[in-house]
Amino acid sequence: MSPPTAPEAVSLASASTQDLYHELLVRLGEDPTRDGLIDTPKRMDQAIRFLTRGYTQDVSAVLHNALFDVEYDEMVIVKDIEFFSMCEHHMLPFFGKAHVAYVPNGKVIGLSKIPRLVDVFARRLQVQERLTTEIADAIDEAILPQGVAVILEAQHLCMMMRGVEKQHSATVTSAMRGVFKSQQQTRSEFLSLVRKADHF
Repeated sequence: MSPPTAPEAVSLASASTQDLYHELLVRLGEDPTRDGLIDTPKRMDQAIRFLTRGYTQDVSAVLHNALFDVEYDEMVIVKDIEFFSMCEHHMLPFFGKAHVAYVPNGKVIGLSKIPRLVDVFARRLQVQERLTTEIADAIDEAILPQGVAVILEAQHLCMMMRGVEKQHSATVTSAMRGVFKSQQQTRSEFLSLVRKADHF
């Protein structure tokens, strides 16, 4: 297949996202004018913008006015945070739960901001490994705690719907910073609390 000519490249560059989705439907062998597909390019455009809205969000803005000076130096854990993301290799969803902990060093983060922080990074094209470290690094940079720990447990549709087609496999990734990395006791306490079946 010959490379696109200059006019074709210009046309592609100037096409709207909806135009591209319309063309995708055509190339899949569909009729974008049939009932049921007429508004699909518009819906796909809205969906992909929603699913990748993390690109337009800023961590510092999310944490704005939510960092507090507190004399507390015990572990803070927010567990079972549901997240949804898109695999950057196949643009198929992966989803699961995040468990986030930190040991403060004079500052704490408003509890509702931690799930929001997870969403900022999850709502981008991702790999699970990078998503895990980005969450940990953002907390580390924001409040300079004694340590941060993040565990993500997820199922990937790129493994479930295609490729190896394994329906019950899960991927677990972790990032440990500070005392969670250097102190076995702190790390073990975190892992034990995350594994507890009861909710506090």
